[in-house]
Amino acid sequence: MRALVIGAGVIGASVAYRLARGGADVTVVDRGAPGGGTSAASFAWTNANNKTPRAYHELNVEGMRAHAALRAEFGAAPWWHGGGNVLWAAGDDGRARVSQRIERLRAWDYAALELAPARLHELEPDIPVDAIRDAVIAHFPDEGWIDTTVYVHALLEAARGLGARVHPGTTVRELRRTGNRVAGVQTDPGATYEADVVVNCAGRWADAVAGPAALPVPLAPNRSVLAITPPALTRLARVVHAPDCQLRPDGGGRVMVQADDIDAAVTAAAADEPPADLADELVRRAARLLPGLAGVGHEHARLGIRAMPADGHSVVGPHAGVSGYYVVVTHSGVTLAPFLGIVAANEMLGGRPDPRLAPFRPDRFARA
Repeated sequence: MRALVIGAGVIGASVAYRLARGGADVTVVDRGAPGGGTSAASFAWTNANNKTPRAYHELNVEGMRAHAALRAEFGAAPWWHGGGNVLWAAGDDGRARVSQRIERLRAWDYAALELAPARLHELEPDIPVDAIRDAVIAHFPDEGWIDTTVYVHALLEAARGLGARVHPGTTVRELRRTGNRVAGVQTDPGATYEADVVVNCAGRWADAVAGPAALPVPLAPNRSVLAITPPALTRLARVVHAPDCQLRPDGGGRVMVQADDIDAAVTAAAADEPPADLADELVRRAARLLPGLAGVGHEHARLGIRAMPADGHSVVGPHAGVSGYYVVVTHSGVTLAPFLGIVAANEMLGGRPDPRLAPFRPDRFARA
C-alpha cells in the first residue's frame, strides 16, 4: 500500500510510523516543519481527566495506555514526563466540582486520589500553604505531559528507518481523484504524489487542505496562549491545575502557564499573535503559586489554535462518499496520538473497522 500522510504533527507522525511498521510505502508532507504547527503550541498534557461522555473518556484512556506501551516499545521515552496532575478548587462550588470529578473517575476505574494539604506540600514544596486554604485537592497519578517536538522527531525517525519519506515545506494544493476514488495529491510547486490512501492529519487545517475536496466536517478551532518563563528557582515537578491557571515544567527550570479565561479572551478576539500583556498576566498568576517566579515576566509566548471538531470529539475514519481518503482530526491529540496511530493504521492496512472508533466516524455529521 502507498500511503500519503498530510501533516507531520503528533497525529501525523504516529500514523506514519504505524503505517510504515505495517509494511506500507509511506510519504509524509507538511506545509511547515514537522511538529512545528499546533503540536508545538500545546500544553501537551496526557490525560483522560475531564473527557466526557464515557466513550470519549475511554478513547483517551486508550491513548494513555498507548503512551506507556510506546515507552516500552522504544526502550526509552525522553519525550514523556510523569508525576501525575494535581488539581484543587476552593469555595463550596469548587470543592463540590472536584469531589464529584474524583467520584466519577473512580467509578470509571480511573486513578483519582484526594490529597491532604500536607501530602500536596510533599509533592510540590514550593506551593505556599496559603494558596490552598480550604480547597479539596485531587491527584491523578497516571497523567503527565510530553515534549511534542521530541515525540514527533522520534516517531518520524523510526518511520524513516522503515523506509518512509518526509517532505517539510510542502503544501497540498489539490487532491487527485479518479471518479469517487482519491488517488494522490498535487503539491506546491507542482509535484505529484500518487497513493492508494491519502490520510488527512492536518489538524486545524484539515477542512481547508486541498481546497473544495477537503474534509466536509465542521471544525470550531479555539485559541490558547502559553506563557513560558525564563529559567527560575522552582521545583515544580508535575502538571498543576490551580483555580486561576494551570502550569507544568517546561525543561531547564522553565515553567509553562495557561488559563482558560485567557484562552477564551484570545479566542473571542481572534488574535493572530500571543498578546504580551496576557502572557505576563499568566506568569503573575503562576508566581502566586511558585514564589521563585516573582517578577520574572515571560521569556516567550506561543499562540496555539486547537484542532477542535464542532462537537468536541475526535473524527477518525474513511471519508464518506469517496474511497482512498482517511481522516484523523482531534482535540486532545497529544493524549490520543499513539493510540489513533495504531488503530487508524490497522484499519487502513487490514480493512476491518475498529468498534472503539464507532462513535467518532466522520459521517456522524452528515447524519445530524
